[in-house]
Amino acid sequence: MTKEIRVKGVKIGGGNPLVLIAGPCVIEDRQSTLAAAKFLKDLTAKLEIPFIFKSSYDKANRSSLESYRGPGLKKGLDILREVKERFALPILSDVHCKEDLAQAAKVLDIIQIPAFLSRQTDLLVRAAHTGKVVNIKKGQFLAPWDIQPIIKKIEKSGNKNILITERGVSFGYNNLVSDLRALAVMRDFGYPVIYDATHSVQLPGGKGSCSGGDRRFVSGLSRAAAAFGCDGLFLEAHKNPDKAPCDGPNMLSFKELGPLLRQVKKIEKIVKDD
Repeated sequence: MTKEIRVKGVKIGGGNPLVLIAGPCVIEDRQSTLAAAKFLKDLTAKLEIPFIFKSSYDKANRSSLESYRGPGLKKGLDILREVKERFALPILSDVHCKEDLAQAAKVLDIIQIPAFLSRQTDLLVRAAHTGKVVNIKKGQFLAPWDIQPIIKKIEKSGNKNILITERGVSFGYNNLVSDLRALAVMRDFGYPVIYDATHSVQLPGGKGSCSGGDRRFVSGLSRAAAAFGCDGLFLEAHKNPDKAPCDGPNMLSFKELGPLLRQVKKIEKIVKDD
C-alpha cells in the first residue's frame, strides 16, 4: 500500500478511493475555465469521487512558436486562484521554469513537473523547497525504475509529499504505448501513482507542427489502469475537444467523462472487494 498524501482534504493513496485529476489542458479564458471547474466539481460530487482541478497557465513545450501556450503566469494564476476560492477545489498546474515557483506556490496545491523536465534537478529541488505536493510526470523516455532517483532528489530536498504520474513511454516515432506494469513498479517506491490516460494516447509531434492523439483509447486504458491498480486518474477534458487550442485530439469531451467515471468506480469496487 502506498503512502497517503493529503491535499486540501483530498486523500491520495493509502488505500483511499481513486482520485480524479481533471480539467482542460490549458486555460483559454476566465469564463470557460470557471465553467469547466463547476461542471467537473458537480459531476464528481454526484459520483462521490475525490477531485483535483487541473489546467495549465503556460504550456512552454509546444512544438511550434504559433501554438497556443495559455495566458501566462500572472493572468493564469489569477484565474486558478478564482477557481480555488469559488469552488473550494485543490489546484494542480505544471511549472516549466524554477523562476515561476515562488508565485505559483502561492496558488497551486500541487506543483506538477512536466514529463520532458522530469530529470531537471534545479526545477525539482526548487519545487520541493516550496513544501507543496510535487507531482512528477514520468518522462516518456524513462523506464519506470528510473523514477526512483527523481523521487530521491525531492526527498533529499526535504519534501516527502510526492505523487508519480505514468503517461506512456515512447514507442518508435511519434507514438506512445502504455505498459501497465509500470504502475506496480512505481507503486513499490511507496508513493501514490496516477495514471494519465489522455496523454498516454497522445501522438507527440504527430501532426508535424503539433501533436496528434487518438482519444478513442482513453476509456479502455482508464478502465485497465483502474483494474490493474492505481491511486488516481488524470484525464484532461473539454466541452468541445475538437475546438480546443491545445491537445484536443487526446482530450475527452465532458459528455464522455460521466459514463467512464461510473465504469471506473465499478471496477475499483470489484478490485477492492476481491
